[in-house]
Amino acid sequence: MESEGAPLNDQREQTSICFKAFMLKNSTTSNLNLYDHLARVLTKVMDERPENVVDVIEDMSHEVKRGLLLDKQSTLRDIPLSPAAHLLAEQQMLLFSWGGGDDGDQEVETPLPNVSEVGFLLEQAGVGLGREEMLRVFLALKKLVNSQPLARCRLWGKILGTEGNYLVAEGEYRDGEEEGINEETAEDAEGEPRDDAEVVEVIDTLPRSTFKPPPVVPTEDNRTGVNKFTYFVCREPGLPWMRLPTVTPTQITAARHIRKFFTGRLDAPIVSYPPFPGNEANYLRAQIARISAGTQGRCVWVNLAEKPEDDFEEEADEEVKEADEPEPEVGPPLLTPLSEDAEITTTPPWSSKMSSTLISQFAIAVLRSNLWPGAYAYASGKKFENIYFGWGLKFAGEAYTPTFPTMPQREYTSGPEITEALDPSLEEEQALKAALEEQKTAQDETEGLGGDEEDDD
Repeated sequence: MESEGAPLNDQREQTSICFKAFMLKNSTTSNLNLYDHLARVLTKVMDERPENVVDVIEDMSHEVKRGLLLDKQSTLRDIPLSPAAHLLAEQQMLLFSWGGGDDGDQEVETPLPNVSEVGFLLEQAGVGLGREEMLRVFLALKKLVNSQPLARCRLWGKILGTEGNYLVAEGEYRDGEEEGINEETAEDAEGEPRDDAEVVEVIDTLPRSTFKPPPVVPTEDNRTGVNKFTYFVCREPGLPWMRLPTVTPTQITAARHIRKFFTGRLDAPIVSYPPFPGNEANYLRAQIARISAGTQGRCVWVNLAEKPEDDFEEEADEEVKEADEPEPEVGPPLLTPLSEDAEITTTPPWSSKMSSTLISQFAIAVLRSNLWPGAYAYASGKKFENIYFGWGLKFAGEAYTPTFPTMPQREYTSGPEITEALDPSLEEEQALKAALEEQKTAQDETEGLGGDEEDDD
């Protein structure tokens, strides 16, 4: 006997199925259905659990629909991401935030020059970065000064690159301030393996190379020579400043034989011939030193033949000099007139002009370097400044030709035991064989006579 409630349950189940099918029917205008919408609204209510749900249920329903419509906007085109310029602007906004704590009525000593005045004079000279970028550069330099104990700091220039540019700041630390640990260079350990080479010379009988590498030129200390100033770089104002390493004479010498565009990445390798000892950060620092001082590896001429004094060495040993000792470095004085600079083919090394010919007493004298395109200098009364805007390459004058590899050294000396000769003919081989047999027979007879004399004794 069937239960009386069974038909009623079946009827209710069919009714619920029909009602659910009705709720799953999509709308003709919004392509939504009531069942999914109510499920989302109830899920939002259970997650947020707001007070007075009855009063805000309509607003929550509108928020759920609005959230679904935002995703449908990408049917025609993708939602554009924030461009790099927008992200950079957000970082540069922090430069304009007031730090607080400074009294505007008092004059505060700052290691920065008057960047606004420098920018104005650069505009009069016909070069510069523009007023807006100069203002951002000034705020970036102010941020650098607040993070580093610098006695003076200025904008050295801007070096262009294929993927990014470098803003270069020149600074000098205060007296007694720690400038960081000196980087160890590969040149410091070049003379260490010489003791092992002497041991190999006794054991190994194979021919060895007689090449002797040139002596290592010592690196100048901080605050002296090419390392007198410390340089910081950043790709754009508002981005972090990175301190460049100290430069060595070997890096400057190697930079004079190659021509490489900068990429904008300090860790990029330098693939060239002759090989450069370092990455792009070292190459950038070497080019800055060359542009600033026009050096040939050093700012101080040294004598590599001089050795440090040693109390344990005898005076006789100190007077002994080897025949292949290097000659002392010589060169022109560090400060020479511009008129004595060598010309580049038929191009003068410098070009001069006045910013204005109307009022000469207020005009600015401008010098432009033709040897390093992008290097400018201006003078207005007692005020002067040097700045660089360029690719960081020297003017070659002619088509650049890479350095050819050096000729390899001969490994073996020519001698009869290794010198190639023509193969002997058959007659020569037979004559040599007969001569060897006669020599052996004569030797046996001599040994036999010697043995008989011993027996007689």
